[in-house]
Order: sequence, then structure tokens, then C-alpha cells
Amino acid sequence: MLKYSIVFEDDCLLVVDKSSGLLVIPTPKGEKNTLTDLLNNYLAVKYPEQNIKAHPCHRLDRETSGLILYAKGKAMQQKVMDQFHNKQVGKKYLAFVQGHPKKQTGFINYKLEGNEAGTKYQILKSYPTGYSQVEVEPITGRTNQIRLHFKMIGHPVVGERKFAFAKDYKVKAKRLMLHSSFISLIHPGTNEPVNFSSHLPEDMLTLS
Repeated sequence: MLKYSIVFEDDCLLVVDKSSGLLVIPTPKGEKNTLTDLLNNYLAVKYPEQNIKAHPCHRLDRETSGLILYAKGKAMQQKVMDQFHNKQVGKKYLAFVQGHPKKQTGFINYKLEGNEAGTKYQILKSYPTGYSQVEVEPITGRTNQIRLHFKMIGHPVVGERKFAFAKDYKVKAKRLMLHSSFISLIHPGTNEPVNFSSHLPEDMLTLS
């Protein structure tokens, strides 16, 4: 199985759809073959004389699949990261969560590590076997925000093992059922609005 696919590429941006299980950057353990390593290898082969480097503009957990933005060069990276800081980037996720939240749409606003954190969600479908598909829109970008917020309302993401005990829930999965499905931003080169989307990967489709 391919570890990633390139959804969009131009002189400024790489928009990548990554597989679950792939680190974006190394942890303190110094892992090799992260997504950033793989993209820089790809760029070195495609543009052998230009020394173009891929710089991630935000975070995505190892277990989370889906879209992540990379900039070509630090100047473009800073432009995109400024948009994140100014809340100009839109992001949506698709997730399967344990149980059936009572509200069809909701807003979770529990603080995380003392910081304000907000997560909108909408239930797309409830399954009689004990889980729900939700569309999630994080309003803030705290570390592990979606995973922690759904755990805090009693409906952890299916496959969660870091913040919940799998044995406590009926629905099992080999990985975290969380997918970065949509990103919108102002293109750092053209200043035009652009957006990108990604369908659920095969291992999440089989759960549904």
C-alpha cells in the first residue's frame, strides 16, 4: 500500500494524503522514513538541481490519515502558518466515534492544558452496532484536540488506545478511525482561495 499520495502540487505547495501509521516528522527517537523524509526524497529526484525542501505547515497524528499541507521553502511555510495563527485555514475531519452522541450537532469547548479549545461536530450517520460517523471541525488547533474532546464527552474515536481503553468499548478497530478530509486556505503564491478534499480510506470504509 502506498504511504502517501500527492493531491496537489505547484511551485508553492504540496497537499498530501497520508496513510495511517506514518509519522509526519520524527519523534525524539529519531525515526527515519517519515512523511517529510519521503517527500524530500521525492523532490530531490524530481528537481535534482533546485534543492527544494518540503516543510509541514501543521500537525497530523501518526494514526490519523488524510490531508496535510506542506510548503516548498520556509518563506511559503511561514505564510501558511500565519494563516493558521490567524484562523484563516478551514479544516474538517471524518471520524467514527463510540456510541451515539445525544445531539445531532454540537460544540465541545472543554479547555485543554489550560487553553481554550473548541470543536464543532455533526453526526452523519448512527449505526445500530454501537458507533456513529461524524464530521468534525476543530475551531482551535490544540494537540490531540479531537481525540481528547470526544473522549471527554464519553464518545472516544473508534480505535482510540492512547486516551481510552479499547476493552471498555464494543466496537474495535486496528487503528484510529480519524481522517483529515478537507482543507481550505488562501494560496500563499496567488492569494486566491483554494480547497482540497479526500475521501475515506478503504480501512474506514470497511467499518462503515
